[in-house]
Amino acid sequence: MSSRMLRVLAGTAVLGVLAAGCGSQGGAAGAGASGGEKITLSLNLFGNMGFKELYAEYEAAHPNIKIVERTSAYNDHHRNLAAHLATKQGAADIEGIDTGFIAQFRGQPQHFTDLNQHGAAALKDRWLPWKWEASLAKTGAQIGYGTDVGGLAMCYRRDLFEKAGLPTDRDEVSKLWPDWTSYFETGKKYTANKPEGAAFFDGAPQVFNAMVGQLPVGYYDTSDQVVVATNPEIRKAYDQALEAVAGGQSAKLVGSSPAWNTGFAKSQFATIACPAWMLAKIQDQGKEFAGQWDVAAIPGGGGNWGGAYLTVPAQSKHPKEAVELIAWLTAPEQQIKVFTKHGILPSTVATYDKPEVKKLTHEFFNDAPIGEIFTTAALNLKPQYQGPRAGDIQTAIRDGMNRVEEGKQNGDEAWAQILKDIDRIQK
Repeated sequence: MSSRMLRVLAGTAVLGVLAAGCGSQGGAAGAGASGGEKITLSLNLFGNMGFKELYAEYEAAHPNIKIVERTSAYNDHHRNLAAHLATKQGAADIEGIDTGFIAQFRGQPQHFTDLNQHGAAALKDRWLPWKWEASLAKTGAQIGYGTDVGGLAMCYRRDLFEKAGLPTDRDEVSKLWPDWTSYFETGKKYTANKPEGAAFFDGAPQVFNAMVGQLPVGYYDTSDQVVVATNPEIRKAYDQALEAVAGGQSAKLVGSSPAWNTGFAKSQFATIACPAWMLAKIQDQGKEFAGQWDVAAIPGGGGNWGGAYLTVPAQSKHPKEAVELIAWLTAPEQQIKVFTKHGILPSTVATYDKPEVKKLTHEFFNDAPIGEIFTTAALNLKPQYQGPRAGDIQTAIRDGMNRVEEGKQNGDEAWAQILKDIDRIQK
């Protein structure tokens, strides 16, 4: 799809929202637009969630509201949020929460505004059923509205593949790796002829996360028992990823670190496990390689990695206005705008048949049909149960794999420490 067409579609979506007016549920209007005092609504988020272009539109319809976004690193953000909730001070009016941490925080519904008390039930059918249920506390309180889902694909650099003697057409590339074993075999072929300084993938933990995201059972069973030590598929994925590290396939970059960001600009890797939200990161960090990136199928097919929610902590000074804003930001119309601009996949199911979503191609990614690729992935994925400390467990495994990549431990030593760290997390 051309840039011009994207602008037309985005403009059409804006006109549709303005023409419909913004009711209290979806929420641009209401008391805020005609209210009195000037209100600042703060958002604490992690990474680029695609909202910045939307704030001016909302503020124009609500002249008494100013929106301030603050972003921080993934782990820092969730650690800070936990501390702010525990001390009952310091949280923003709106806090983003990743899928890996939502189970932990839905276990603390007393710290959040119950969206059911603000009309959430009328909005329930917007979202994929599992997306809605993932932020629903056992008390029945709904603590968050879903933003995106992380349906999986594999992004790759066409120019680096060509230099290594591999196919570059996305259909041919997809055929290279029907499963993860084939992916790492392709990595061996790439590594044998790789361009200098360009590894096959960015880092072992990132590949491992994608592999785990495809499993029917991840870190927890449905009774909230941690099964990392007893789930053989977890250890298999761990061993496969680290075997590829030993074979020189990894750039050994820590995901979301400054060095990882620089890795895009310096062409330090040729493939990256690519949930839909990764498209925005690739565009942000690798601007000079527009058209060289492309999108192929993920090995193994399907799976999910990431996605997020917007919540309103109970300590918010403006809970009514904050709830109205998150309802608007997560409405289908806004999720379409975020997808067409950033490639961040909606979690609102009604958007998937919209032509501006389903038929969307992306010029930066060599006109890849990202709409078809990611909506198909979202509709076909089988959600994996997330236990209360899944995000912390993922961090413990990431840290262990990083120790191996840094040469501080071997795989068995790191695994033993990972299991000890997970035991401490549970206590």
